[in-house]
Amino acid sequence: MRVEVGRLKSFYDSPLGRAAYAMILRRIEAIWPHADEMDVLSFGYGQEFLNTYAQDTRRAICAAPAAQGAVCWPSSANSSTTLVDEDRLPFADAVFDRILVIHGLEDTDNPDRLMRELWRVAAPEARILMVAANRSGLWSQAESTPFGHGRPYTKRQLNGLLKSAMFQPTAWTRALYAPPIGMKVVTAAADAWEKTGEIAWKGFGGVLMVEAIKQLYIDPQLPSAEKERSRKVVPANIVRPDTTRHSRKEGEEIRKLVA
Repeated sequence: MRVEVGRLKSFYDSPLGRAAYAMILRRIEAIWPHADEMDVLSFGYGQEFLNTYAQDTRRAICAAPAAQGAVCWPSSANSSTTLVDEDRLPFADAVFDRILVIHGLEDTDNPDRLMRELWRVAAPEARILMVAANRSGLWSQAESTPFGHGRPYTKRQLNGLLKSAMFQPTAWTRALYAPPIGMKVVTAAADAWEKTGEIAWKGFGGVLMVEAIKQLYIDPQLPSAEKERSRKVVPANIVRPDTTRHSRKEGEEIRKLVA
């Protein structure tokens, strides 16, 4: 079961959530310094993390799983958020140059299907950034945070999932070395926790973060079973979004993306 959007928002409005946001955003910005004139998609609960790019992108859209719910983003303009069926994203093939997945992978019922859909809507040589709870980190055990729900991942599992979906990992990092405790002594020293953790306990960050690039051809080095799964990556039927949920302008923007 997905974490409901109200709980996600409440977490990121809390002192611990704000500290977690800052630690993760620092890593995202290091991997993606800019997204100028690009089409950007977030899947899960990534709207707040897109604020740093929103003014420079050609188009930025937040796709929220229907079972999770959504909040309007951006708050100061027409909403660019849409509810989606994660098995059939309502976008045309090969649209997005950058895709951010956060709070989107751990709770999905079918990770392979979700990854195939993300591959489908990714443009040639698009880059995807996955943020997932680290199985060996403390945050995956903390049910008071969104990272303590669903299925956490190891680096090997995430690597295998990406390669099976024809994404080639290019960069790895971790974040959230501070313990998942909302005490001021922890949240106020989040930067110090991060710097210490990067040196002293590299494998125990609360989240794994991996950037990968879309592949258009099957890697001949893949084992036979993975090759067979890769051959099954085909465009899904396109479904039109329910634009009655959005403003007229937003509906027109989304329809431009739909085949």
